[in-house]
Amino acid sequence: MWGSWFGGQTAQQRKDAPKKAILDLRQQLDMLQKREKYLETQMSQQDDIARKNVTSNKTAARNALKRKKQHEHSLEQTNGQISMLEQQISSIESANINQETLVAMKNAGKAMQKIHGKMKMEDVDVTMEQLREQHELTQEIGNAITSMPITDPIDEDELEADLAALEQENLDEKMLKTGTIPQDSLQRLPTGVNGEIKGKTRAPAEEEDDEEAELRKLQAEMAM
Repeated sequence: MWGSWFGGQTAQQRKDAPKKAILDLRQQLDMLQKREKYLETQMSQQDDIARKNVTSNKTAARNALKRKKQHEHSLEQTNGQISMLEQQISSIESANINQETLVAMKNAGKAMQKIHGKMKMEDVDVTMEQLREQHELTQEIGNAITSMPITDPIDEDELEADLAALEQENLDEKMLKTGTIPQDSLQRLPTGVNGEIKGKTRAPAEEEDDEEAELRKLQAEMAM
C-alpha cells in the first residue's frame, strides 16, 4: 500500500491512474446528482404540505417549512459538492490530455531521430547536386535524340518524278484495256497531239452534213 503512494506503481498503473480517478469522480457525481433531484422533490412536497395546512394546522405547516429549510441547506451543500467534482474531473481530463500529448510528441521526436540517423546536411546537398546533374544529362540526351534525323531527307524532285511515272503507267494500263484515251488524260497530253485527236473526231460530223445536203437536194428535184 505504502509503495503505491511513494512511486511503487508500475508504468501501466501510472498510465491508468487518471482514468480510474475520473471514473471514481463520475460515480460520485452521479450519486450527488441523484441526491440533488431527491432534495428538490422533498422541498416541493414540504412546500405543498405547508400551503395546505397554513390555515387549518399551523403546527403542521411550521414543521413542513422547517423540513423544507433543512432540505434547502442540504441542497446547497450538494450543489457545492457537484460543482467541485465537475471542476476536478475537468482538471484531470485536461492534465491527462496534456500528458498524452507530451508523450506523443516525445515519441514523434524519437521516431524522427531514428529516421534521420546519421544523415547530415552535407549528404543532402551532395545528393541534390547529383540529382540536378542527372536531370540535366537526361535533358541533353533527349534533345540530342530528337534533333538528329535518323534518315536522309527526301528529294522532292525525285518524288515528283516517281509520281509522274506512276500516272503514266496507270494511263497506259487504261489504254490497253479500253483502246481509248480517257478524257481526264487528254488534258495532260501535248497541245499538238490533243488538237490532232480533236480534228479526227470532227470528221464524222462533216460526213453527216454532206449527206444531209444531198438528201435535201434530192427532195427538191422530186418536187419539181
